[in-house]
Amino acid sequence: MVLPLLKLGTLAVKTLSKPLASKLKQQAAYHPKFRQIIINMAQLNHRISTRMQRRIYSHATDAEIRPLNEEKAVQAAVDLIGELFVFTVGVGVLIFEVQRSSKSEARKEAARLQELEV
Repeated sequence: MVLPLLKLGTLAVKTLSKPLASKLKQQAAYHPKFRQIIINMAQLNHRISTRMQRRIYSHATDAEIRPLNEEKAVQAAVDLIGELFVFTVGVGVLIFEVQRSSKSEARKEAARLQELEV
């Protein structure tokens, strides 16, 4: 009885994380200090990914990389933040499930050892 309810609860947490991520993205785009931080983060991500792509395709790597405009940078950063939030919730649920399962297996093993001793 507990197992189906627990699985349903973890599914609900994962489902609710998506609207929470979109709300987080919405708030992140309008806070002035955080907006500047995410713009810098997006520009850095853009430079790194552009350099990697140029190296992969054997293009000139010393050419200037034009920065993203501010709105594209904000959109890219808030998308990344939203995806990281959903991913973090998923990883947290996975860790919880693994720990719960290992505790259950440990209890079963202890019960088996108890039966063998008696």
